Amino acid sequence: MRVNKKYSCLPAEEKGIHIINIRAIEDIGYDQHESTLLNSLSKNPDADCKYGLYFRDGKRKVDYILVYHYKKSSAGKTLARRAQQNDASVRSSKQDQPLPGKGVQLDMGESEPHMDYHEDDKRFRREEYEGNLVEAGLELERDEDTKIHGIGFVKIHAPWNVLCREAEFLKLKMPTKKMYQINQTHGLLKKINSVIQKITEPIQPKVAEHKPQTVKRLSYPFSREKQHLFDLSDKDSFFDSKTRSTIVYEILKRTTCTKAKYSMGITSLLANGVYSAAYPLHDGDYEGENVEPNDRKLLCEEWASYGVFYKYQPIDLVRKYFGEKIGLYFAWLGVYTQMLIPASIVGIIVFLYGCATVDENIPSMEMCDQRNNITMCPLCDKTCSYWKMSSACATARASHLFDNPATVFFSVFMALWAATFMEHWKRKQMRLNYRWDLTGFEEEEDHPRAEYEAKVLEKSLRREHKHKETDKEKLTWKDRFPAYLTNFVGIIFMVGLTFAIVFGVIIYRISTAAALAISSTPSGRSSVRVTVTATAVIINLVVIIILDEVYGCIARWLTQIEVPKTDKNFEERLIFKAFLLKFVNAYTPIFYVAFFKGRFVGRPGDYVYIFHSFRMEECAPGGCLMELCIQLSIIMLGKQLIQNNLFEIGIPKMKKFIRYLKLKRRRSLDHEEHMKKKQRYEVDYNLEPFAGLTPEYMEMIIQFGFVTLFVASFPLAPLFALLNNIIEIRLDAKKFVTELRRPVAVRAKDIGIWYNILRGIGKLAVIINAFVISFTSDFIPRLVYLYMYSENGTMHGFVNHTLSSFNVSDFQAGTAPNDPLDLGYEVQICRYKDYREPPWSENKYDISKDFWAVLAARLAFVIVFQNLVMFMSEFVDWIIPDIPKDISQQIHKEKVLMVEVFMREEQGKLQMLETWKDKDRKKGENCNNHSPRLSRSRSGSLSSCHSYPLDV
Repeated sequence: MRVNKKYSCLPAEEKGIHIINIRAIEDIGYDQHESTLLNSLSKNPDADCKYGLYFRDGKRKVDYILVYHYKKSSAGKTLARRAQQNDASVRSSKQDQPLPGKGVQLDMGESEPHMDYHEDDKRFRREEYEGNLVEAGLELERDEDTKIHGIGFVKIHAPWNVLCREAEFLKLKMPTKKMYQINQTHGLLKKINSVIQKITEPIQPKVAEHKPQTVKRLSYPFSREKQHLFDLSDKDSFFDSKTRSTIVYEILKRTTCTKAKYSMGITSLLANGVYSAAYPLHDGDYEGENVEPNDRKLLCEEWASYGVFYKYQPIDLVRKYFGEKIGLYFAWLGVYTQMLIPASIVGIIVFLYGCATVDENIPSMEMCDQRNNITMCPLCDKTCSYWKMSSACATARASHLFDNPATVFFSVFMALWAATFMEHWKRKQMRLNYRWDLTGFEEEEDHPRAEYEAKVLEKSLRREHKHKETDKEKLTWKDRFPAYLTNFVGIIFMVGLTFAIVFGVIIYRISTAAALAISSTPSGRSSVRVTVTATAVIINLVVIIILDEVYGCIARWLTQIEVPKTDKNFEERLIFKAFLLKFVNAYTPIFYVAFFKGRFVGRPGDYVYIFHSFRMEECAPGGCLMELCIQLSIIMLGKQLIQNNLFEIGIPKMKKFIRYLKLKRRRSLDHEEHMKKKQRYEVDYNLEPFAGLTPEYMEMIIQFGFVTLFVASFPLAPLFALLNNIIEIRLDAKKFVTELRRPVAVRAKDIGIWYNILRGIGKLAVIINAFVISFTSDFIPRLVYLYMYSENGTMHGFVNHTLSSFNVSDFQAGTAPNDPLDLGYEVQICRYKDYREPPWSENKYDISKDFWAVLAARLAFVIVFQNLVMFMSEFVDWIIPDIPKDISQQIHKEKVLMVEVFMREEQGKLQMLETWKDKDRKKGENCNNHSPRLSRSRSGSLSSCHSYPLDV
């Protein structure tokens, strides 16, 4: 390589050259005025550099930025440093220039007091690391004369030869000169597609990348030997900014710093505080009057704006700017949101069906009929009195909205919807892989993390001290056993904490219900159930939101102590732990209401007590499904509104305001710096660093669980999820474009472990919905009554059939109501919801045969429903191919065309070789016919003749 060759001419002891060594700059072939390395900025910014997007020469683009802190006590320091650097340039011709880390003296004089040891150590590490970057071929430029006090920036540019070399190492697929026609539909399909395009034209984003293409360039992994295959007419735009930053980041990761001993690239230096930040630059400003057109501004207008919520996302432009990994996230979010539209429509129809048939529902009509005069047993001991079933009329009517035969159909529909959604995403993913030239891409093992290298170094030093062995070490399960044990104990403790909090809320519900029952006002006694349910759900919501943040931090800490080797391993383990804890946190209260509440109550005269004083909760006469609906809706909506939207909007705004106040205070200290215009890298430094896609995926996966797991109890869940996602897409887009530093583009061909989590939730949803329909709702008891016990084939008498009788004389001592005449008459028999023998039976209060008949029907329904829906889901999975037919044909066509290109190239080489041989043979014949004088030196003549092809 050109730069390395120039470095090779230096003496061996100068390989770790000081970055500010001007003589070294001259030795590697760059003049001082070229600003190839550091400290070459003038005081006033040059307009040609577009305020930080280019080097000072205005030609070399800034591909990456390194940020570091340095001590700067006053403005005089900078002037003194510059004056001394000018003196250093005069002294640079001397051969005794000191090396970094070996007693470097910058002779700052009295104007530059000596820094402490840690600052010196960080500065020496930076100097060595930046020198190694220069040896790797990168070009650097430093700027410490910035508007931000005490912050220095190192601008990095990758020249053409480095980009070509790294693109070949990374096997980046680049477009060649060869173009081919994409297969188009014909006949009726073509007409249908054209009609759809005309209809959807108003909702298409106005970007060039989103327009349908009829031709595509053939892509091939870049090779310096085959540069003639690629269109290199414009070298500046051949590698876009995303690709350039990716290449530079790979060099930063693998470049070593020996002074840090175990440091392996930029991640270690960032972890040790040598650099405070590292990021690629945004393309420019996104708002303003005289802003030049750029991809960031286009994304802001056509994607990151609430005014375009009805439009499709420009996914290709998102991928071009942010990379494949982020592009796949937004593509998946778009597909998920689109698929919620039919689910929402069906859910609304099911809900409207419940509204339309509520007046025709015989069980709720019987409960509301005051002529039935059904007296119910007290809901609590002593303080509660007998009550009329007709007082629960509103609850019974509301329960029918969600507990009707249509919800069974909706549960089956949503199970098939989940399977269809997964298949649709796989096909969409393959289309994106083809469009983005990711077919055949395989992820390579990443560089070890800084923490892993540190742990390995610590282990090797211990072993070397004991056994004098220097073999390459690695962490085994024995080294990680304490971390694994801590993980196991920590997760069990967190799950137990969640259960304890839910149990505490149960105690609150029971005690509050008993306290409100003592209320002297009739309105207070009548609204006990609604008040207790609403307040308990709000408490659950607040606890869930708080614990979500706590569990996220704990999951990260548990993953860090495991010391995973690579970033990919770290991310997968973090996702698993965070999802497990947040899943338990979000769904435990809902699981309690769905499957445990009212199951272990006992019966009048023999209730189950907690702490010998609190009776277990009972379900309402209409069942627990209505309460489950309330619980699910409040938690889902509250979590989406508060945690996903307000937090995402409010917290970044608050952080931005705090940074503004800090900068305002700094500006008041230095008026000269305040007058300077900010460079691009200074503006981006004030943005929030990119923290990964895990939080974004996590909130959507939890929402997917709300939509699928308990959809039988809340058919409107897909609708609320759809409304949330329409806002969420634009909110995330605005955050990525305007509030975050530009992340490093990462290549990826799928969404990784999240796909497996989605499939797992889809399978679990079938089982849970089967149990919700069977055990939580009254669907199965109604069927059993209709076909086994109904005298006239109708639901008349169903309510009476589900109620058992209790003789009030059988109350335990001290549990009977204090006011038995509250209803105005003496009660001898009260009713309660259960299948038990009446008090006049020989086996009074024992479980009746009706209970076992209903239980058998419920279990049979679970088995049939689960296997039927699973079979239908697998059938959908089998019948829909993972790879669309047209995409598989295009991939095959690309392979054939690539073979043709190489065959033509080989034929061209063979023809050229034959031409050379013919010329060689003719030249030899001419040499044989030469004069005798030339014949005497025949061997020399022939040698000169045969050298012709080599000259060519």
